[in-house]
Amino acid sequence: MRMWWGRLAGTMAAQMLMVALGWQMYDTTGSAWDLGLVGLAQFMPALLLSLVAGTVIDRSNRGHVLAACLVLQAAVAGTLAAGTVGGWVGRETILAVSLLLGVARAFQQPAQQAVVPALVPAVVLPRALAFSSGAIQAAIIAGPAVGGFVYVAGAAAVYGLCAALFLVGGALVLSIRGLARPPSKEPVNMATLLAGFRFIAQRPVILGAISLDLFAVLLGGATALLPIYARDILHTGPWGLGLLRGAPAGGALLVSLLLTRWPIRDRVGRRMFAAVAVYGVATLVFGVSTVFPLSFVALMVAGAADMVSVVVRQSLVQLDTPDKMRGRVAAVNSVFIGASNQLGEFESGATAAWLGPVGSVVLGGAGTLVVVALWMRLFPALREREHLSPPP
Repeated sequence: MRMWWGRLAGTMAAQMLMVALGWQMYDTTGSAWDLGLVGLAQFMPALLLSLVAGTVIDRSNRGHVLAACLVLQAAVAGTLAAGTVGGWVGRETILAVSLLLGVARAFQQPAQQAVVPALVPAVVLPRALAFSSGAIQAAIIAGPAVGGFVYVAGAAAVYGLCAALFLVGGALVLSIRGLARPPSKEPVNMATLLAGFRFIAQRPVILGAISLDLFAVLLGGATALLPIYARDILHTGPWGLGLLRGAPAGGALLVSLLLTRWPIRDRVGRRMFAAVAVYGVATLVFGVSTVFPLSFVALMVAGAADMVSVVVRQSLVQLDTPDKMRGRVAAVNSVFIGASNQLGEFESGATAAWLGPVGSVVLGGAGTLVVVALWMRLFPALREREHLSPPP
C-alpha cells in the first residue's frame, strides 16, 4: 500500500504541475507551438536516456531509483515556485525545466513498471495493475482539478504544493523494503543495452500492443491543446482546464474499478483493438464539440477506452517478460508511452499551428481509426491473442 500511496502522491503532483506549466506557458506566449514544445522537451530525454535507464533499473534497487526521480521533480517544482514569485519564469525557463522533468521521468516510468510485478504474484497481476491504474487515474482526476482551482491563487501556490507531494511520494517509496536486487553478472555492453529492444522486436504481440498505443495516442491525443479549448473554444478559465484534464481520468478510474472486480479474461486482443477504436471516435467528438458538457463526456469516454488498452498492454508486457529483463523492456515501453504522450503533444501543437485546434484534433481522431485498421492486419498474433497469460 505504501507504493500505492507513493504513486498516488507523485502522479497527483505531476498532473498539477502540467496544468500550471501549460496554462503559464499559454498565458505568457499565447502560442500553440510553444505548448507543443513543452511536450517535446519532456520527450527527448526519455528517448535519449532509454538505454541507460533500463540498464540502471535492472542493476539497481528500483525503489531507490523511483524515489530519486520524485525528489528531482520536487526540486524542479520548488524552483518554479521561487522563480514565479521572483518574476523570472518565462518561456525559456519553462522549456528548461521541462527537459529536467523529462530526465526524471525517463527513469521513473520504467522503474514504476518494473516494481509492481515484484510486489504481487503473477496470478493477480492484471487485477493489481487495474487497482494501481485506478490510483493513478484518481490522481489524474484530482490533480488537474485541484491544480486548476489552486492556480487562482497563482502559479507559485500550485508549484509549492507539487513540491510537497513529490517529497511525500519519495519518502513513501523509500520506506518499502525488499526491492534490492542481487548484483547482475551481465557485462555492460551494447548487447545488454539493446536487449530490451531486441526482446520486443522478436515478440509480435508485445511489439504490436505498444506500437498500437504509440501511434493511436500520438495521433489522437489532444492534451496539449486543452488550454486553447478551455479558453478560446469552450470559454472557461483555469478551473475549466482542470476539469477537462481530469475528465479522461474519470472515465479511466471507473473502468479500472470494473476491471479490478471483473478482469478481462478472453479475447484480449480484439477487446484491445475495439477499445482503441472507441478512443478514436471519442476524440473526433471532442474535436468538433463547442459545448463544455459534451466535450467533458467525450474526454471521459476516451479515458475509459484508453484504460482498457492500458491494462491489456501492461499485462501482456509484464507477463511475457522475465524479471531480469523488466527494467530494459519497461524503458523501451516508456519511450513508446512518452512518444505517444509528450511527442503527441508536440504533434498536436504543430498541427494546430497549421490547421487550427479543431482541425488538429479531428485529423488525429481519424488517424487513430486508420491505425486500428492497419494494426489488425499487421499484427494478427495480437488480434487473435485469447488470454493475457502467454500460451504454453
